[in-house]
Amino acid sequence: MALLDVAGLEVRYGRIRGTSDVSFAVETGEIVALVGANGAGKSSTLKAILGMAAHPRGEITFRGQNLAGIKTSDVVRRGIGYSPEGRRVFAQLSVTENLRIGGYTRNAEEVGERMTQVFGYFPRLRERGRQMAGSLSGGEQQMLAIGRALMSRPRLFLLDEPSLGLAPIVVERIGDILLEVQEREGLAVVLAEQNALWAMGLAQRAVILELGRSIVAGDAEELMEDPKVRTAYLGI
Repeated sequence: MALLDVAGLEVRYGRIRGTSDVSFAVETGEIVALVGANGAGKSSTLKAILGMAAHPRGEITFRGQNLAGIKTSDVVRRGIGYSPEGRRVFAQLSVTENLRIGGYTRNAEEVGERMTQVFGYFPRLRERGRQMAGSLSGGEQQMLAIGRALMSRPRLFLLDEPSLGLAPIVVERIGDILLEVQEREGLAVVLAEQNALWAMGLAQRAVILELGRSIVAGDAEELMEDPKVRTAYLGI
């Protein structure tokens, strides 16, 4: 049984359709890349898993339990973390305060222990602990958004467009940290990205979305080497 199973997912925002038919699975401890152009349905898929977007059709199960009708706060308590597109840190709060908010599902002792671990992954955040989040660089804010999501000790981490607007050297550093967290904690990751080659280079498997549908899925390395996939979907 997969850790996460998404089947036939249709997401709607009123009359607007975010996805029409998305299906994929995530196993424990693996990274799955959701790649596609802007508007392909990547963010809508993640929001549906979190309970932040309505899905009138399809099924989402996590650890064998259907997530239909579950509040977002309870989805997080069940073991799913989320770092949204655009980072969305609490600009008027310090780095430490942002991290404490991310640990709201844990008791005070666990929050302290987890913060020490997060600072181990992101030493720059330790240095900036008292600094207001809004004054951080874009790369530092992305690190904070990821660290905040990790504070809840998720089994599954949904990460939306982490490379957006960042310098290549920062993007590579974030990728290294994701691999480190995955190895140490056995964390499963769904990485939604327009930067397909970077995301697929990190992932074990990839799902290519187009116009709200999952078009191609398989081993990430094999898909990157497939001439038809490279031409039709990766723009190479």
